[in-house]
Amino acid sequence: MYGLKTNCPHCPLSTLTLKYYFWPIQNYCVSLQLQNIIVMINIVIFGAPGAGKGTQAKLLAEKYDFLHISTGDLLRQEVELQTPMGQRAQAIMNRGDLVGDDIVVPLLGRALELRSTLPDPDAALDPWDVERNGAPHRPEGCIIDGFPRTVSQAQTLEFLFGRLKRKIDCVVAIDVPRDELVRRIHERAAISGRADDTEEVIRHRLDLYDQQTTPVLEYYSVSGLLATVDGSGEISETIGRICKTLELVMHLKAKH
Repeated sequence: MYGLKTNCPHCPLSTLTLKYYFWPIQNYCVSLQLQNIIVMINIVIFGAPGAGKGTQAKLLAEKYDFLHISTGDLLRQEVELQTPMGQRAQAIMNRGDLVGDDIVVPLLGRALELRSTLPDPDAALDPWDVERNGAPHRPEGCIIDGFPRTVSQAQTLEFLFGRLKRKIDCVVAIDVPRDELVRRIHERAAISGRADDTEEVIRHRLDLYDQQTTPVLEYYSVSGLLATVDGSGEISETIGRICKTLELVMHLKAKH
């Protein structure tokens, strides 16, 4: 048994007793502590197009107070702003191809606010200290969504985290049958009208995922970081499975 403490004004109790499950606290609580130790974990969420990793990442970021970084969102922001980098990325994404490291890595590095990219590293604020509701706040870890997609990118991510004296604690792979992926992407295209969600592009993206991205699963499996979660069914069912995995990781990390 271990305790969870919260500074959330919406919760009637300051300390709750848990066994091996997470007590649902309506996503209000912003500080997770196991045995009075703040457990900060850094996660990569992984899955094929249509697996729902973006949706799950946002829900997990809110629930566990993670800093959420989506490379897809970063790219779409560049496209919307019509920056030179965004214009290059748009043409690549419309073909259904993977955007190259020369575009993605600088965007990710900027989002992580690496000290090495700032004019005066010694005077720089810790990039993980952010403002929330007008007050200083430190997220309890990070969740990366949409990166890495190749083994080379996985190694680059390790380097980026190493520069921040941090490491990846868990890689969650959401597993969804191919037919279900195609159905979900079609539905998303009908709602959003995204140009990169045509039938031809959908098939190409899934084929590309199998060819280029699947080896990343093997890479993380060898390192012992990979946790595969069934992503079929409702969103609430998938996040429930992911939460069980993450809480086990938190528990094990707290013990060490």
